[in-house]
Amino acid sequence: MRLALFDLDNTLLAGDSDHAWGEYLCNSGLVDAQAYRARNDAFYQDYLAGTLDVLAYQNFCQELLGRSEMAQLEQWHQAFMREYVEPIVLAKGEALLRKHHDAGDQVVIITATNRFITGPIAARLGVDTLLATECEMADGRYTGRSTDVPCFQEGKVTRLERWLRETGHSLDGSYFYSDSRNDLPLLERVSHPVAVDPDPVLREIAQSRGWEILTLRD
Repeated sequence: MRLALFDLDNTLLAGDSDHAWGEYLCNSGLVDAQAYRARNDAFYQDYLAGTLDVLAYQNFCQELLGRSEMAQLEQWHQAFMREYVEPIVLAKGEALLRKHHDAGDQVVIITATNRFITGPIAARLGVDTLLATECEMADGRYTGRSTDVPCFQEGKVTRLERWLRETGHSLDGSYFYSDSRNDLPLLERVSHPVAVDPDPVLREIAQSRGWEILTLRD
């Protein structure tokens, strides 16, 4: 079965769900908006520049999970989905997912954003297999720390290779759709790398290597 791998943020979504979750927290009065937004924006600029300290960022964004009850987090996430995620779901992205599903491909979302944020988004998009940065849990709730290899840059390759070993899939004939320079390690591994509304660095690389460049924006 052929693999169709998809980045999530700014690929299937017209925005970044990680950053948007921070905006939801700020705008809902759940954190000190001025301080939290400043740090959230700084981390996002580091991500765009390809210089993000992913562990520092996960410690920052998962801290709230560790001090909140699961029922409260679920309620917040439902509001986040309605108000922040649904408006940025790309119809052309959904159509591309359906195309691969209809072709009998194994569709996988592989994202640096943590599983708390992205699990419900993957379900909304009809994708059963999600590789994401993991949130540590103990006694049925979040600890506020990440666990396992962050699904970011080379970590995406590490996590995918483990999943390939566990499932028996291969990268023969595989596709990977991404917008970001941060995904170059994985884009270089698949049979069909596709740059989706790429950042300037990825666009230049894709053009120089003859990779497909695609837009899912209207």
